[in-house]
Amino acid sequence: MGVLELGTIWVFVLGLNYYFMTLLQWYHYSPWRVFTKHHKWRWHIYHMGLPLGVFVIAHIQHWEIAFYVFVGIVQLPWLFWWAYKLDKRLVFTPRVGRAFALLVFFLLVDALLCHFYGHASFWRVLLLMVLAQMGAIGFEKICARGYVQLAKNKILGMKNLKILAITGSFGKTSVKNYLYQILQSKHIIYSSLGSTNTLLGLSQDINQNLPENTTLYIAEAGARQPGDIAAISQLLNHHYAVITEVGAQHIEYFKTLDNVIKTKAELLESSRLEHAFCHHNEALEELISQKDKITFYPGQVRRVQATLEGTSFELLLGEQWARFESKILGAFNVENITLAVMVGFYFGIPIDQLQRSVAKLNPVPHRLQVLHLNDKVIIDDGFNGNLKGMLEAVRLSSLYVGRKIIVTPGLVESDEESNTTLGKAIDQVFDIAILTGELNAATLGRVINRAQKIFLKDKSQLEQLLQSVTLAKDLILFANDAPNYI
Repeated sequence: MGVLELGTIWVFVLGLNYYFMTLLQWYHYSPWRVFTKHHKWRWHIYHMGLPLGVFVIAHIQHWEIAFYVFVGIVQLPWLFWWAYKLDKRLVFTPRVGRAFALLVFFLLVDALLCHFYGHASFWRVLLLMVLAQMGAIGFEKICARGYVQLAKNKILGMKNLKILAITGSFGKTSVKNYLYQILQSKHIIYSSLGSTNTLLGLSQDINQNLPENTTLYIAEAGARQPGDIAAISQLLNHHYAVITEVGAQHIEYFKTLDNVIKTKAELLESSRLEHAFCHHNEALEELISQKDKITFYPGQVRRVQATLEGTSFELLLGEQWARFESKILGAFNVENITLAVMVGFYFGIPIDQLQRSVAKLNPVPHRLQVLHLNDKVIIDDGFNGNLKGMLEAVRLSSLYVGRKIIVTPGLVESDEESNTTLGKAIDQVFDIAILTGELNAATLGRVINRAQKIFLKDKSQLEQLLQSVTLAKDLILFANDAPNYI
């Protein structure tokens, strides 16, 4: 095999692997989700189907020169341009590095075979690509089991540690944030980093970051399929559980709301469970056998106010009505805050201390976060991706006196009905609707008629667009900041 042939095959294979690994990373290393949940199928055609098709035809027809030209002036430049335009590029983590190292090892084996047999084998190249991916996936599964067991052992070795696990469709990260701020007067607390909520992510977080002197670990549990929460429950074997509101979030994975509810209820399977706090839901209540260990929320709440300045409400704790005021925005956050307060009250924190803690609560970044920049009011709600939360952001925006602009891709991992509801609400409030991405552009565009619509496929042009269409004193709502591969 000549240097040109060998080099071209290496570039071809590594290019395919770069594309595939990028998507694997986006979809939590699930090949099934890469091929069934990715919305931009033309990318699969451009960066996998077309190169493989040219490779096959060139091999059959013995068009080696055509294949070299294709790889050099079509596949490689196109892949570079595609990667450059992404707002979420491949991160070369140790896992990605191991996958590429294994592929290079197989390519070296292939080069040795070519040295002895004198020519490249089309089928051998394809087989080595598949074997490299299968080997990488198998190795990572073995590593994952080891990470999980190490995390279990570490938890069992921390005798003074209590664990509180949170799941639900909406508000998990916000509730985790509020609980951390409210309970830190009672415990030495560590909470899982950011939005870490998978079995492997939590295992790595426990192994690498959980301090040995922690007395309360607050962990967030997420799911993409039935059994995910059960696996996390087996890892944590937690003492306290919190199930926030359950809805149609990620419905495209679970198919039915009943499947979502059953999966979230898996959080109650811990053998060490002492008490749980659950959002009132009749279907969820039917699944619960030990109701004596459950407190349902939001409880008795009255005099709720939610404005652009903050929220206030009264909550019945024991036999006393207590008033709480917070700078946190959003009527839905009243439920999240009452939940955190009820947990704090259960943990024995006095009411006056709870009131002071709520008054000092800081918002979660990118969740109804108000900023004042360049003489404009910015509401950053980029991490809020559920219908209830986005409708509340629209309602809050309606309270502003002045021009209002929204930047949104709509609801991701949701249904057309929810996006239609969102679009109608947007149309009633905003003067300009900038619709990013392609996933929901048609649905939103069909129901937004009063507001000026601007369709933006390339988010890299957003800053320039905003400079041209916004004025001083405008309000700009960034609602659900989905990456451009959506």
